[in-house]
Amino acid sequence: MNPTKIVELVIADDSEELAIDAISLVTSPAIEQDFVFFGKEKNNLTFAKVDEEKRMLISPALIPNKQIFRHDPQTSSDYYVYFSKETVQKASELYLKHNNHHKATYQHQDRVSGVLTVESWIIEDTKLDKSTLYNFSLPVGTWMVKMHIENEELWEKIKGGELKGLSIEGYFTNKFEQMNNAKPSNEQILSAYNELVEEGKITKLSKSQIVKLGLADDVEKLTQQAKDLIPDMTRDIEGIKVKEKNVVTEEKLLTKRKSVFDKADQKENDARKNLDKAIDSSRTAAREFKESEDTLKRNEDSIEFLNKRLDKTKGKASKTRASLEKKLNTLEKAAKDLGVKIPTGEAAKVLKKLISLL
Repeated sequence: MNPTKIVELVIADDSEELAIDAISLVTSPAIEQDFVFFGKEKNNLTFAKVDEEKRMLISPALIPNKQIFRHDPQTSSDYYVYFSKETVQKASELYLKHNNHHKATYQHQDRVSGVLTVESWIIEDTKLDKSTLYNFSLPVGTWMVKMHIENEELWEKIKGGELKGLSIEGYFTNKFEQMNNAKPSNEQILSAYNELVEEGKITKLSKSQIVKLGLADDVEKLTQQAKDLIPDMTRDIEGIKVKEKNVVTEEKLLTKRKSVFDKADQKENDARKNLDKAIDSSRTAAREFKESEDTLKRNEDSIEFLNKRLDKTKGKASKTRASLEKKLNTLEKAAKDLGVKIPTGEAAKVLKKLISLL
Protein backbone atom coordinates (compact mmCIF):
# COMPACT_ATOMS: atom_id res chain seq x y z
CA MET A 1 0.00 0.00 0.00
CA ASN A 2 1.39 3.42 -0.95
CA PRO A 3 1.82 6.11 1.73
CA THR A 4 -1.30 8.24 1.95
CA LYS A 5 -0.42 11.02 4.36
CA ILE A 6 2.40 13.06 5.87
CA VAL A 7 2.14 13.81 9.59
CA GLU A 8 4.12 16.38 11.57
CA LEU A 9 5.16 15.12 15.01
CA VAL A 10 5.46 17.57 17.90
CA ILE A 11 6.36 17.38 21.57
CA ALA A 12 3.31 17.03 23.80
CA ASP A 13 3.13 19.61 26.59
CA ASP A 14 2.44 16.94 29.20
CA SER A 15 5.39 14.69 28.27
CA GLU A 16 8.33 17.05 27.70
CA GLU A 17 10.48 15.04 30.09
CA LEU A 18 10.09 11.96 27.86
CA ALA A 19 10.55 13.79 24.54
CA ILE A 20 13.97 12.21 23.95
CA ASP A 21 14.37 9.46 26.52
CA ALA A 22 17.44 7.85 24.93
CA ILE A 23 19.44 7.50 21.73
CA SER A 24 19.67 4.03 20.18
CA LEU A 25 22.52 2.62 18.09
CA VAL A 26 20.84 0.79 15.22
CA THR A 27 21.51 -1.08 11.99
CA SER A 28 19.03 0.98 9.92
CA PRO A 29 18.66 4.56 11.19
CA ALA A 30 15.26 6.07 10.42
CA ILE A 31 16.80 9.34 9.25
CA GLU A 32 18.91 7.42 6.70
CA GLN A 33 22.21 8.96 7.71
CA ASP A 34 25.14 6.84 8.88
CA PHE A 35 27.48 8.11 11.56
CA VAL A 36 31.25 8.38 11.29
CA PHE A 37 33.56 7.09 13.97
CA PHE A 38 37.13 7.64 15.13
CA GLY A 39 39.49 4.95 16.37
CA LYS A 40 43.05 3.69 16.11
CA GLU A 41 42.24 1.77 12.90
CA LYS A 42 43.24 3.29 9.59
CA ASN A 43 40.88 4.44 6.84
CA ASN A 44 37.96 5.05 9.19
CA LEU A 45 37.77 8.65 8.06
CA THR A 46 39.59 10.92 5.63
CA PHE A 47 39.56 13.70 8.23
CA ALA A 48 42.73 14.68 10.13
CA LYS A 49 43.63 13.11 13.46
CA VAL A 50 40.88 13.52 16.03
CA ASP A 51 41.42 11.98 19.48
CA GLU A 52 42.91 8.79 18.09
CA GLU A 53 43.21 7.37 21.60
CA LYS A 54 39.50 7.98 22.26
CA ARG A 55 36.59 6.19 20.60
CA MET A 56 34.14 8.77 19.25
CA LEU A 57 31.33 8.76 16.70
CA ILE A 58 29.58 11.71 15.06
CA SER A 59 26.01 11.50 13.77
CA PRO A 60 22.84 13.52 13.19
CA ALA A 61 20.17 12.68 15.76
CA LEU A 62 17.28 14.51 14.02
CA ILE A 63 17.04 16.20 10.62
CA PRO A 64 14.27 18.81 10.26
CA ASN A 65 11.59 18.21 7.62
CA LYS A 66 13.10 14.83 6.79
CA GLN A 67 10.20 12.52 5.85
CA ILE A 68 10.45 9.22 7.74
CA PHE A 69 8.44 6.22 6.55
CA ARG A 70 6.11 4.55 9.07
CA HIS A 71 3.60 1.70 9.00
CA ASP A 72 0.59 1.48 11.32
CA PRO A 73 -0.21 -2.23 11.95
CA GLN A 74 -3.55 -1.31 13.54
CA THR A 75 -4.90 0.26 10.36
CA SER A 76 -2.54 -1.43 7.84
CA SER A 77 -1.72 2.01 6.49
CA ASP A 78 1.59 3.56 5.45
CA TYR A 79 2.49 7.17 6.09
CA TYR A 80 5.36 9.58 6.66
CA VAL A 81 6.26 11.64 9.71
CA TYR A 82 8.60 14.61 10.04
CA PHE A 83 9.86 17.12 12.62
CA SER A 84 10.01 20.88 12.16
CA LYS A 85 13.14 22.92 12.97
CA GLU A 86 11.42 24.21 16.10
CA THR A 87 10.62 20.68 17.32
CA VAL A 88 14.19 19.48 16.62
CA GLN A 89 15.61 22.45 18.54
CA LYS A 90 13.27 21.85 21.48
CA ALA A 91 14.00 18.10 21.51
CA SER A 92 17.77 18.71 21.65
CA GLU A 93 17.32 21.11 24.58
CA LEU A 94 15.02 18.77 26.54
CA TYR A 95 17.45 15.87 25.95
CA LEU A 96 20.13 17.74 27.92
CA LYS A 97 17.75 19.44 30.33
CA HIS A 98 16.52 16.09 31.67
CA ASN A 99 20.03 14.61 31.88
CA ASN A 100 19.47 11.89 29.24
CA HIS A 101 22.93 12.26 27.64
CA HIS A 102 24.11 9.05 29.32
CA LYS A 103 21.12 6.94 28.21
CA ALA A 104 21.49 4.67 25.19
CA THR A 105 19.99 1.44 23.84
CA TYR A 106 20.93 -1.21 21.30
CA GLN A 107 18.49 -1.66 18.40
CA HIS A 108 15.72 0.05 20.49
CA GLN A 109 15.72 -2.95 22.84
CA ASP A 110 18.42 -3.46 25.43
CA ARG A 111 19.71 -0.62 27.57
CA VAL A 112 23.51 -0.41 27.26
CA SER A 113 26.20 1.21 29.36
CA GLY A 114 29.44 2.83 28.27
CA VAL A 115 27.82 5.28 25.80
CA LEU A 116 27.95 8.99 26.62
CA THR A 117 26.95 12.03 24.56
CA VAL A 118 29.83 14.47 24.98
CA GLU A 119 28.72 17.12 22.44
CA SER A 120 25.35 18.29 21.13
CA TRP A 121 24.72 21.13 18.69
CA ILE A 122 22.34 22.50 16.05
CA ILE A 123 23.65 23.27 12.57
CA GLU A 124 23.22 27.00 11.98
CA ASP A 125 25.33 27.41 8.83
CA THR A 126 25.76 24.63 6.25
CA LYS A 127 29.20 25.93 5.20
CA LEU A 128 30.74 26.97 8.50
CA ASP A 129 29.36 24.22 10.74
CA LYS A 130 31.94 21.68 11.91
CA SER A 131 29.73 18.80 10.72
CA THR A 132 31.19 19.49 7.26
CA LEU A 133 34.59 18.45 8.63
CA TYR A 134 33.14 14.97 9.01
CA ASN A 135 31.90 14.93 5.39
CA PHE A 136 28.25 15.58 6.29
CA SER A 137 26.07 17.80 4.11
CA LEU A 138 22.99 18.46 6.20
CA PRO A 139 20.36 21.24 6.34
CA VAL A 140 20.24 24.09 8.82
CA GLY A 141 18.44 23.04 12.00
CA THR A 142 19.89 19.49 12.07
CA TRP A 143 20.65 18.20 15.58
CA MET A 144 24.18 16.72 15.71
CA VAL A 145 25.75 14.66 18.52
CA LYS A 146 29.22 13.34 19.30
CA MET A 147 29.23 10.17 21.43
CA HIS A 148 32.06 8.49 23.33
CA ILE A 149 31.86 4.68 23.12
CA GLU A 150 33.51 2.84 26.02
CA ASN A 151 31.40 -0.29 25.51
CA GLU A 152 33.80 -2.76 23.85
CA GLU A 153 31.07 -4.92 22.27
CA LEU A 154 29.29 -1.95 20.70
CA TRP A 155 32.55 -0.47 19.44
CA GLU A 156 33.36 -3.71 17.65
CA LYS A 157 29.88 -3.70 16.04
CA ILE A 158 30.43 -0.10 14.90
CA LYS A 159 33.85 -0.87 13.42
CA GLY A 160 32.46 -3.98 11.76
CA GLY A 161 29.69 -1.99 10.07
CA GLU A 162 26.85 -3.80 11.84
CA LEU A 163 25.65 -0.61 13.52
CA LYS A 164 25.26 2.22 11.03
CA GLY A 165 23.57 5.12 12.77
CA LEU A 166 21.45 6.58 15.52
CA SER A 167 17.72 6.60 16.14
CA ILE A 168 15.95 8.59 18.83
CA GLU A 169 13.65 7.13 21.46
CA GLY A 170 10.92 9.38 22.79
CA TYR A 171 7.28 10.34 22.93
CA PHE A 172 5.74 12.63 20.30
CA THR A 173 2.20 13.34 19.20
CA ASN A 174 0.41 14.11 15.95
CA LYS A 175 0.22 17.89 15.61
CA PHE A 176 -3.38 17.77 14.34
CA GLU A 177 -4.47 15.47 17.13
CA GLN A 178 -2.98 17.87 19.65
CA MET A 179 -4.85 20.76 18.03
CA ASN A 180 -8.10 18.77 18.06
CA ASN A 181 -7.71 18.09 21.77
CA ALA A 182 -8.16 21.80 22.48
CA LYS A 183 -11.81 22.74 23.15
CA PRO A 184 -13.19 25.32 20.64
CA SER A 185 -14.54 28.58 22.02
CA ASN A 186 -18.21 29.59 21.72
CA GLU A 187 -17.22 32.16 19.11
CA GLN A 188 -15.50 29.48 16.99
CA ILE A 189 -18.54 27.18 17.23
CA LEU A 190 -20.94 30.01 16.28
CA SER A 191 -18.74 31.09 13.37
CA ALA A 192 -18.54 27.53 12.01
CA TYR A 193 -22.32 27.11 12.39
CA ASN A 194 -23.02 30.35 10.49
CA GLU A 195 -20.72 29.28 7.66
CA LEU A 196 -22.59 25.98 7.31
CA VAL A 197 -25.92 27.82 7.28
CA GLU A 198 -24.70 30.25 4.60
CA GLU A 199 -23.48 27.37 2.48
CA GLY A 200 -26.88 25.69 2.79
CA LYS A 201 -25.44 22.69 4.60
CA ILE A 202 -27.70 23.25 7.61
CA THR A 203 -31.50 23.65 7.25
CA LYS A 204 -34.29 23.91 9.74
CA LEU A 205 -34.63 20.63 11.60
CA SER A 206 -36.97 19.38 14.25
CA LYS A 207 -35.69 18.85 17.78
CA SER A 208 -35.93 15.09 17.39
CA GLN A 209 -33.91 15.20 14.16
CA ILE A 210 -31.32 17.44 15.77
CA VAL A 211 -31.03 15.03 18.68
CA LYS A 212 -30.68 12.02 16.37
CA LEU A 213 -28.10 13.77 14.21
CA GLY A 214 -26.29 14.91 17.33
CA LEU A 215 -26.18 11.36 18.67
CA ALA A 216 -24.94 10.06 15.34
CA ASP A 217 -22.25 12.70 15.26
CA ASP A 218 -21.27 11.87 18.83
CA VAL A 219 -20.98 8.17 18.00
CA GLU A 220 -18.93 8.94 14.93
CA LYS A 221 -16.64 11.28 16.82
CA LEU A 222 -16.19 8.85 19.72
CA THR A 223 -15.48 6.03 17.28
CA GLN A 224 -12.81 8.12 15.59
CA GLN A 225 -11.38 9.13 18.97
CA ALA A 226 -11.22 5.48 19.96
CA LYS A 227 -9.43 4.64 16.70
CA ASP A 228 -6.98 7.48 17.25
CA LEU A 229 -6.28 6.33 20.82
CA ILE A 230 -5.44 2.75 19.82
CA PRO A 231 -2.04 3.56 18.18
CA ASP A 232 -1.08 5.78 21.12
CA MET A 233 -2.03 3.09 23.63
CA THR A 234 -0.20 0.44 21.61
CA ARG A 235 2.86 2.70 21.41
CA ASP A 236 2.84 3.36 25.16
CA ILE A 237 2.27 -0.32 26.01
CA GLU A 238 5.22 -1.31 23.85
CA GLY A 239 7.23 1.52 25.35
CA ILE A 240 6.42 0.32 28.85
CA LYS A 241 7.53 -3.21 27.93
CA VAL A 242 10.84 -1.89 26.64
CA LYS A 243 11.33 0.24 29.76
CA GLU A 244 10.39 -2.65 32.05
CA LYS A 245 13.00 -4.76 30.29
CA ASN A 246 15.49 -1.93 30.77
CA VAL A 247 14.58 -1.82 34.47
CA VAL A 248 15.37 -5.55 34.83
CA THR A 249 18.68 -5.03 33.04
CA GLU A 250 19.53 -2.02 35.20
CA GLU A 251 18.62 -3.90 38.39
CA LYS A 252 20.97 -6.73 37.45
CA LEU A 253 23.68 -4.25 36.56
CA LEU A 254 23.05 -2.37 39.81
CA THR A 255 23.34 -5.59 41.84
CA LYS A 256 26.60 -6.46 40.11
CA ARG A 257 28.04 -2.99 40.62
CA LYS A 258 26.85 -2.95 44.25
CA SER A 259 28.85 -6.12 44.88
CA VAL A 260 31.94 -4.56 43.29
CA PHE A 261 31.41 -1.40 45.31
CA ASP A 262 31.02 -3.31 48.60
CA LYS A 263 34.25 -5.24 47.99
CA ALA A 264 36.13 -2.08 47.10
CA ASP A 265 34.68 -0.31 50.13
CA GLN A 266 35.77 -3.20 52.41
CA LYS A 267 39.27 -3.08 50.94
CA GLU A 268 39.40 0.64 51.56
CA ASN A 269 38.28 0.17 55.19
CA ASP A 270 40.88 -2.58 55.73
CA ALA A 271 43.55 -0.39 54.20
CA ARG A 272 42.56 2.48 56.47
CA LYS A 273 42.77 0.21 59.53
CA ASN A 274 46.19 -1.07 58.51
CA LEU A 275 47.32 2.48 57.86
CA ASP A 276 46.13 3.57 61.32
CA LYS A 277 48.04 0.67 62.91
CA ALA A 278 51.15 1.54 60.93
CA ILE A 279 50.88 5.19 61.96
CA ASP A 280 50.50 4.18 65.64
CA SER A 281 53.51 1.84 65.41
CA SER A 282 55.55 4.53 63.70
CA ARG A 283 54.67 7.12 66.32
CA THR A 284 55.42 4.68 69.18
CA ALA A 285 58.78 3.77 67.65
CA ALA A 286 59.60 7.44 67.14
CA ARG A 287 58.70 8.23 70.76
CA GLU A 288 60.75 5.31 72.14
CA PHE A 289 63.69 6.23 69.91
CA LYS A 290 63.58 9.80 71.25
CA GLU A 291 63.45 8.52 74.83
CA SER A 292 66.51 6.30 74.25
CA GLU A 293 68.29 9.15 72.53
CA ASP A 294 67.59 11.50 75.46
CA THR A 295 68.65 8.88 78.03
CA LEU A 296 71.90 8.23 76.12
CA LYS A 297 72.65 11.96 76.05
CA ARG A 298 72.01 12.30 79.79
CA ASN A 299 74.32 9.33 80.55
CA GLU A 300 77.05 10.73 78.31
CA ASP A 301 76.76 14.10 80.04
CA SER A 302 76.96 12.40 83.46
CA ILE A 303 80.08 10.45 82.45
CA GLU A 304 81.73 13.66 81.27
CA PHE A 305 80.82 15.40 84.53
CA LEU A 306 82.06 12.50 86.71
CA ASN A 307 85.33 12.23 84.75
CA LYS A 308 86.03 15.90 85.35
CA ARG A 309 85.21 15.57 89.01
CA LEU A 310 87.36 12.37 89.27
CA ASP A 311 90.30 14.15 87.70
CA LYS A 312 90.11 16.85 90.37
CA THR A 313 89.81 14.25 93.14
CA LYS A 314 92.77 12.28 91.76
CA GLY A 315 94.86 15.43 91.82
CA LYS A 316 94.08 15.96 95.48
CA ALA A 317 94.59 12.25 96.19
CA SER A 318 98.09 12.30 94.62
CA LYS A 319 99.14 15.19 96.83
CA THR A 320 97.61 13.53 99.90
CA ARG A 321 99.39 10.24 99.07
CA ALA A 322 102.75 11.95 98.76
CA SER A 323 102.29 13.77 102.05
CA LEU A 324 101.04 10.64 103.80
CA GLU A 325 103.97 8.52 102.56
CA LYS A 326 106.43 11.19 103.65
CA LYS A 327 104.90 11.62 107.07
CA LEU A 328 104.55 7.87 107.56
CA ASN A 329 108.24 7.28 106.72
CA THR A 330 109.27 10.09 109.05
CA LEU A 331 107.09 8.66 111.82
CA GLU A 332 108.50 5.13 111.43
CA LYS A 333 112.09 6.44 111.49
CA ALA A 334 111.43 8.48 114.65
CA ALA A 335 109.83 5.49 116.37
CA LYS A 336 112.84 3.35 115.46
CA ASP A 337 115.26 5.94 116.82
CA LEU A 338 113.33 6.18 120.07
CA GLY A 339 112.92 2.43 120.31
CA VAL A 340 109.17 2.64 120.60
CA LYS A 341 106.42 1.04 118.61
CA ILE A 342 103.81 3.31 117.04
CA PRO A 343 100.71 1.68 115.39
CA THR A 344 100.69 2.62 111.68
CA GLY A 345 98.57 -0.25 110.30
CA GLU A 346 95.50 1.86 109.56
CA ALA A 347 97.50 4.54 107.79
CA ALA A 348 99.29 1.93 105.68
CA LYS A 349 96.02 0.28 104.78
CA VAL A 350 94.45 3.60 103.63
CA LEU A 351 97.60 4.44 101.69
CA LYS A 352 97.49 1.12 99.86
CA LYS A 353 93.81 1.63 98.89
CA LEU A 354 94.56 5.16 97.70
CA ILE A 355 97.44 3.93 95.53
CA SER A 356 95.19 1.29 93.91
CA LEU A 357 92.62 3.97 92.95
CA LEU A 358 95.24 6.19 91.41
